[in-house]
Amino acid sequence: MGLDDKMKAAAQNLEGKAQEAAGKMTDNREAQAKGKAKQVEAQARKAGEDLKDGLKDAID
Repeated sequence: MGLDDKMKAAAQNLEGKAQEAAGKMTDNREAQAKGKAKQVEAQARKAGEDLKDGLKDAID
């Protein structure tokens, strides 16, 4: 996983956490759900990239 991809996934995860927290503070369930969805997407992206890295390391 390239450093750029890691930074993008981390930024998306933080953005999702912030959106979820803002939704909780304002009692906005839609914002909470969207924030949680961003976090899940970021985690899935990171897991996929970690898998690619593991396969590359195993081949090398």
